[in-house]
Amino acid sequence: MKKTIITLLFAQLVFGQIPEGKKVISHLYLYDLATRKSILLQTENRHFEAPNWSPDGTYLLINSGGKIEKYSLEGKPLAFIDTQELQKCNNDHGISFDGKTLFFSSGKNEIEEHTSFIYQMPLTGGIPEQITKLSPSYWHGVSPDGKDIVYCAAREGNYDVYKMNVDQKKEIRLTSAAGLDDGPEYAPDGSYVYFNSFRTGIMQLWRMTPDGKNKEQLTFDDYSDWFPHIAPDNQKLVFISYVEDQKQSHPFGKSVKLRLMNLKTKEVSDLTPEFYGGQGTLNVNSWNPDSTQFTYVAYSLEEL
Repeated sequence: MKKTIITLLFAQLVFGQIPEGKKVISHLYLYDLATRKSILLQTENRHFEAPNWSPDGTYLLINSGGKIEKYSLEGKPLAFIDTQELQKCNNDHGISFDGKTLFFSSGKNEIEEHTSFIYQMPLTGGIPEQITKLSPSYWHGVSPDGKDIVYCAAREGNYDVYKMNVDQKKEIRLTSAAGLDDGPEYAPDGSYVYFNSFRTGIMQLWRMTPDGKNKEQLTFDDYSDWFPHIAPDNQKLVFISYVEDQKQSHPFGKSVKLRLMNLKTKEVSDLTPEFYGGQGTLNVNSWNPDSTQFTYVAYSLEEL
């Protein structure tokens, strides 16, 4: 969401991509698999991103303006998550499988330029603990036992997938191919880490075992495929596809659609028609606990 290639890939400041004289309108949707329909929950005259669905099924999390907020399932703002002095939270956040820990990525107030470090804190409240020493680091997934996180990070000029034990805090590199690897997320049974990769010259979905071995390509199409999110039943995943090839970028304000993969057959089907979205639409896992619905954000522009 920025002006250079790297910041386009990873920064969360979308304003550099908004046409002059326009403001963003955000539309929060719930998608129901039984009816194959999107249900509009809320429209707001502000920019918000990346809904999570809480593991207990009672509320959503979004980020907006550097803060993380609770939303009701009816699309009503409930409360802010108290992240203490961290007020540069981006759209890489989520909750552990047991519902006890919030993981999120944020810059630091004392650093003016864009940065992103990974933090954890009790979901019920507390002091955020910094997990990663280096920036930029963008959280994307946690292991089912809550012991390890997977994330995208730039080290020595290349963005790859890394893993870290939250107690030991030792960074382990899982990918090393030329080009961007991003969006890592654990399967609910811990058997795989799913991610998207540009290693073939077009962004596609992949998976690997948690030790970084046995890499397997999952999509083979002409779209730019991003952010595989596995349902709690471990039978399917939802992801976002840019209709036009975006190379290694996932910008805001493009024609996108949401698609579903059957993990047994690898069959892919379209869920939505094309809509205006991209960065912020489906960055993090937003499945409900029973794997029948998920949430996402679409956007529109309005004259200032």
